[in-house]
Amino acid sequence: MGDRWRVEVDRSLCVGSAQCVHHAPTAFRLDTGRQSHPVEAVVDAAEEILTAAENCPVEAISIELLGSGEPIFPPED
Repeated sequence: MGDRWRVEVDRSLCVGSAQCVHHAPTAFRLDTGRQSHPVEAVVDAAEEILTAAENCPVEAISIELLGSGEPIFPPED
C-alpha cells in the first residue's frame, strides 16, 4: 500500500486562481466564493496533487504524510 496524504487549503490565503483545479481537477474544487478546497482531506499520494500545491501562487495548499505528520509541501527549510 502506498503513502497517504492529508491535504489542506488555507482559505485565508486562497485567491481563487484555480491552478489547483487545473492541475488536479479530481482532487480540488472551487466553491461559490472561488475558494479552493480538497475534494477529500485524506488521499493517496499523487503527483498531480503535489503539482497543484507547487503551482499555487500563494502556497495555500499544504500536504503532510498521514500518520507521521511529515510535511510534503511546503517543504521544511
